[in-house]
Amino acid sequence: MSKTTPHVPLRSPAVFPWLGLITLSSAVFLSVTSEMLPTGLLPEMSRDLDVTQSRIGLLVSWFAFTVVLTSTGLAHLTRRLPRHGLIVAVLIAFALGNVLTAVAPTYEFLVVSRVVGGMAHGLFWSVVGAYAAHLVPKEQIGRAVSITIAGGTVAFVFGVPVATAAGQLLGWRLSFAVLAGLMLAGAVLVWRLLPPVEHHAGKKAAGTRDAAASAPGAAPPRRDPTVPAVVLVCVITAVTMIGHFTFYTYIAPFLIEQVGVRSGDVAPLLFLFGIAGVVGLILAGTVFGPRPQRGLLISLALAAVSVTVLAVSTETLPVAVTAFVLWGLAFGVLPPLMQTRLLHAASHRIRDTASAFYTTAFNTGIGGGALLGAVLLDTVGLEVVPFVYAGILVAAFTLALVSGRIVRRRAT
Repeated sequence: MSKTTPHVPLRSPAVFPWLGLITLSSAVFLSVTSEMLPTGLLPEMSRDLDVTQSRIGLLVSWFAFTVVLTSTGLAHLTRRLPRHGLIVAVLIAFALGNVLTAVAPTYEFLVVSRVVGGMAHGLFWSVVGAYAAHLVPKEQIGRAVSITIAGGTVAFVFGVPVATAAGQLLGWRLSFAVLAGLMLAGAVLVWRLLPPVEHHAGKKAAGTRDAAASAPGAAPPRRDPTVPAVVLVCVITAVTMIGHFTFYTYIAPFLIEQVGVRSGDVAPLLFLFGIAGVVGLILAGTVFGPRPQRGLLISLALAAVSVTVLAVSTETLPVAVTAFVLWGLAFGVLPPLMQTRLLHAASHRIRDTASAFYTTAFNTGIGGGALLGAVLLDTVGLEVVPFVYAGILVAAFTLALVSGRIVRRRAT
């Protein structure tokens, strides 16, 4: 008599959520374009509002420091809200901030409008990274994050250059007004196309924790062991971004005054920078996805070398442009690798909180870099800024090198 083997149904693999991730990526595109647009229109905004270029550059600092000061608190206040509806609401708030920017009669009003946008931006980024992770299993997080972050890279490729060109031709205010309309359209797309997720503060997660706490002999929860690894990744992120935005915030005047390009050529050069960033993003999701530590070190080194070459070759346009493009390639690799490392290092329980801290670190870097660049611009001059950036990248490289082993040991 033969033995019968019990039938075990095969589990079909979950369909990869391409549509949802592309929708999320579109929202990232709009968010980053809104944040970075003043860097492309810095000379035009400076002339129109009759303030120095360094003060316009500080708009990036106002925006970023608002994110730093509000993102964690707003993330805590909204931790019980459905993530899906929250992203829709944040995009509407983004639209309001851009409308206020477009109609700003004075520099002070403009600062207020950027603060409104910064609050929306901080809450958005405290949700979006973890949202992508909740849509896929852990082994697909790197892929999902790369797709989501691609929206930011595309913002550098198309969003900022196209909006810069439009602002130069038709006025910077129109660029922000059109961006506000796109934010509202993005809110509709997210509402219709982005699938909702269950997050750590939802009913399912709460019920799981309650059950664990009530289990016989269950030990009280201790501090999450992945916190040190998360902190290390955030520190590396902050240092790297301080360096980058010390220089990138003032890239338009550097290209015009130091390299000698025409004002109308700034947008095409930003387009080349962004195209190179797309290549970097692809490398981050393919070649360096399984080796984030190696990719991080290579991209930091390449960025430092490229910026140094750019700084010393301003009299030789082909060399300067090549170095500028290589810098874009290196920078395109960095954000997805850093966020992938963060989400791999953080336990599932603290992913949302870790994303909020990552957002704080990232925007501390943006605001601190723009502020440092403004100080350097008004003291030692624009030509010194890229060398300061290169030095900061060396510090970030050293920190990443010595912290790799610690991150691997702490991550679970």
